[in-house]
Amino acid sequence: MTTYRNIAITKILFLAFILLSCSNKHTDEQKAAQTPTAPHYSFATVTKENLAATIKLPAQLAAYREISIFPKVNGYVKKVYVDIGSSVKTGELLMTLEAPELEQASVQAKEKYTKAKVDFIVVKENYNRLLQASKTAGAISPLDLSIAKSKVEEDSILCQQEKANWQMQQTMISYLNITAPFNGVITERNTHEGALASATLKDKPMLELKQINHLRLLIDLPENFSTLKEKDSVTFYITALNNRKISAVISRKSDNVNTQYRFERVEADVQNDGTLTPGMYADVIVKSSGNDASLVVPTSAVVTSTQRKYVLVVRNNKTVKVDVTTTNETNGKVAITGLLKEGEQVIINANDEIKEGAVVI
Repeated sequence: MTTYRNIAITKILFLAFILLSCSNKHTDEQKAAQTPTAPHYSFATVTKENLAATIKLPAQLAAYREISIFPKVNGYVKKVYVDIGSSVKTGELLMTLEAPELEQASVQAKEKYTKAKVDFIVVKENYNRLLQASKTAGAISPLDLSIAKSKVEEDSILCQQEKANWQMQQTMISYLNITAPFNGVITERNTHEGALASATLKDKPMLELKQINHLRLLIDLPENFSTLKEKDSVTFYITALNNRKISAVISRKSDNVNTQYRFERVEADVQNDGTLTPGMYADVIVKSSGNDASLVVPTSAVVTSTQRKYVLVVRNNKTVKVDVTTTNETNGKVAITGLLKEGEQVIINANDEIKEGAVVI
């Protein structure tokens, strides 16, 4: 009886041991699952390379010079000598206006000037005679001589004023003849004979004049390509002319980056052979040479957020956010500048969810 009892107790103890072992193993597995491990990332080495880049940008052709012609004085359109498509030369008469009130004002101004001039001649002659007579002692009082001299000066000023007024009226009349300020083509006409030309209303120009034998190629250059300089060559293609290839030279730079769109306006002069027109679109191929001292990382290593642009550098097995600026980009690589060194490790496929100071292995 005692033997059977001992065997039963032994079995119970054995089963209890097995259950306890299984429980401990399960607890260890749970603890292991709950213990955080350092995440694994892929890394790239910061290198120094001369990273040249080529980019295709949209551009537009514009007239080298263009003006909207408005009247400087009120009047009626008397004659229009040009129409849309007319080629004109500098100084060529484009249209004439008529304003009878201006002509009448000019006639009156001339009459006033003539009268003032005659009055001035008379008082000057009178003063000269008094001056001659004053040489005889007691013949002319000094007061009379002084009054005569003042009268001469007064009439001289009045004469000059009337002359200036007459010249101004003549200038106003000259505005009735509208001439071309430079060689070009009339591209817009919004008036006809008999229409009222108002110097105050500026809703539509009477004529539009553009110089088209010399065009401007307008390019909005991203700031990372702002290393381009004047005299650098660019190639562009005109879609409307079966992608005709044309070369040009950068002539002007604005030296100002648009803070909203991050581009700089540059212009290239294009000589027109008669096939190009202002307003045509073009695709510009821009090449930017690299810098031997540029630091280069994979494009995916650069994180761009609303506040900053940075890379995640690994230092002492922890992530450090280093602000950078990017320049040339090509073949999955980008040139950067920032407070990092050649040979340091950066995280590939970085993102904004990776926190600074995170432990990496």
